[in-house]
Amino acid sequence: MKFLVTGGRGFIGSHFVNLSLNKGHKVIDIDKITYAASKVLPWDKNKDYELIEEDICNLKHLPVCDVIFNFAAESHVDNSIESPKTFFESNTKSVFNLLELVKGKIYNRPLFFHISTDEVYGDIREANFTEKDKLSPGNPYSASKAAAEMFILSYNKTFGIDYMITRSSNNYGSRQYAEKLIPQIIYSLENNKKIPIHGDGSYIRDWIYVEDNVEAIYHILFNGKKNEIYNISANNHLSNLEVVKNVCEWFKIENYLNHVEFIDNRLGQDIRYSISHDKLKNIGWQPKHKKGIFKFI
Repeated sequence: MKFLVTGGRGFIGSHFVNLSLNKGHKVIDIDKITYAASKVLPWDKNKDYELIEEDICNLKHLPVCDVIFNFAAESHVDNSIESPKTFFESNTKSVFNLLELVKGKIYNRPLFFHISTDEVYGDIREANFTEKDKLSPGNPYSASKAAAEMFILSYNKTFGIDYMITRSSNNYGSRQYAEKLIPQIIYSLENNKKIPIHGDGSYIRDWIYVEDNVEAIYHILFNGKKNEIYNISANNHLSNLEVVKNVCEWFKIENYLNHVEFIDNRLGQDIRYSISHDKLKNIGWQPKHKKGIFKFI
């Protein structure tokens, strides 16, 4: 198959490109190469890989493809608080533009496969969100992702565009930009700096290894149903301090709290994210890396 991947130089997108090429598919990668993109990747000269350096907000022509995988997004919550408009442009307007281009195709419309986030549900103190729960985003980042989903659902009903949407929990793994928690911990330890942790470090996230996430996405394409939404998670709930402890163990550090600096909460701090992936389990997928933070370096 021919896949059009947006944001294929980014963290999650690059892992999906690698998986797709290894599975024998052709990949057209559209990426505007921002600060968080990988400038050089091992498959750059692969005959089945093509890179188009462009902002999908300004894209005027849609290359021929079977599936559009939309990974392109601004994703750092702190940055969304500082610059909400940037996130609206990158995460919502871009999806609107892609949908308009798909709508314009009379024949051989590609499937629109959108990569979203568990943050669209907001936080939950107990239990897990399912795909049927309402969206209640709590910051500009999650709001921009929720808005994009609403456009997709409306273009399905009005214009008949087929879609799949995945909402994944917190990803970690190689090539993740340093502003994220785990790379920030590693950077701080390697440079003898304190690890900045919001509040008291008790905020809980469900962590999934990035290769598990992209394998789930690939599995959904061939085993899921069109015009459905799937949560992707690992039931691997850790507080921020537990993540610090995990990573410090890689460095043989026992007194991890000595390396932590507690800082003010971010505005609108969400307490706990948790989603059920039972729907995905029912079509035959389970994560391989389930407990703790898998050492990927």
